[in-house]
Amino acid sequence: MPKKKAGRKSTHRQPTKGKPIALYHDMAVYENFERCAPRIFAVIHKAQKMKPNTPRILYFDVQGHRSSQNGYDRDSWEMIRHFLPEVALPYLTELHTPMYTAKNPQRQDNGVPAEMQIGYPEGEENSFWYDIESLPLRTREVEGSSRKTYPTKQAIMDYLGIAEECLICWGSPVERAHVVPASLGGSMDGRNFALLCVDHHKQAPDIADAEAFWAWVDYAELRDSGSKWLRAPEKVKLWVKASGGRTELIDRGEMEFLAAVQFELRHLYGWADEDFKAVSWEFIEEYHRVLDVATGRHFAVEKKVSTHAWAYHVARLRLAAR
Repeated sequence: MPKKKAGRKSTHRQPTKGKPIALYHDMAVYENFERCAPRIFAVIHKAQKMKPNTPRILYFDVQGHRSSQNGYDRDSWEMIRHFLPEVALPYLTELHTPMYTAKNPQRQDNGVPAEMQIGYPEGEENSFWYDIESLPLRTREVEGSSRKTYPTKQAIMDYLGIAEECLICWGSPVERAHVVPASLGGSMDGRNFALLCVDHHKQAPDIADAEAFWAWVDYAELRDSGSKWLRAPEKVKLWVKASGGRTELIDRGEMEFLAAVQFELRHLYGWADEDFKAVSWEFIEEYHRVLDVATGRHFAVEKKVSTHAWAYHVARLRLAAR
């Protein structure tokens, strides 16, 4: 069943010209449908802008996103079975996925929208979000797990499809990080673990919402993307820079705790000045309720910036829903 629907405007179908260009997207384990679909369209739009009307071939792969039966979870299944063939393929000449190869039966549409507007199916708007009213455990997969012991690093690596490296910065050594902590009801299933270096493990949120954990990993990966290339050869760094990437760390300096929380609220949750101005005593009470019920401490360490930022955000959503 489609998780989301997206409208497509039929526009320009001029003849394609030149040699085909290859586009790649590996759906990272931290990308859900909401983040993956617009990014694919951004790649297609950029290709059309840089090489107008050139035949485009998209190669799509999946990292993690497996169900307990080792099939695809609903995010990757929706991408492969519905979004890519129904919405993306008209803007391509050819599409390759782990399940099939498809050719556009018509002429490639070169009127690629600059932004992809995605809406939920009618009546299902709330079924894909954390239940902010009851603050329950929210895992990415609905199937239960009876596993009682930690999975091995190798089992997690096999699930994620990566080497023994941090998901965020590619550094090592790595630690097994719970997506949802066991103290909040998280399971020992390999799908409930990420591999993070010591520093990023210390920063990751301890919350009852698996999807929000992966959203934080996605945000931290973009924020710290320059760290991946620190040890790369100079010619690779030059290529990354030429492609619009960053090969150095962002110097965020030493932030005080509340300033760091505010930074994360702005850059991860999209808070604006008016959101901070709307803080009230009622909001503070709600924030502490969320903090007590749906967040935890890792190895008895005081709660982290990312944990507090999530609690602030959920508290704001709870008040707005009323």
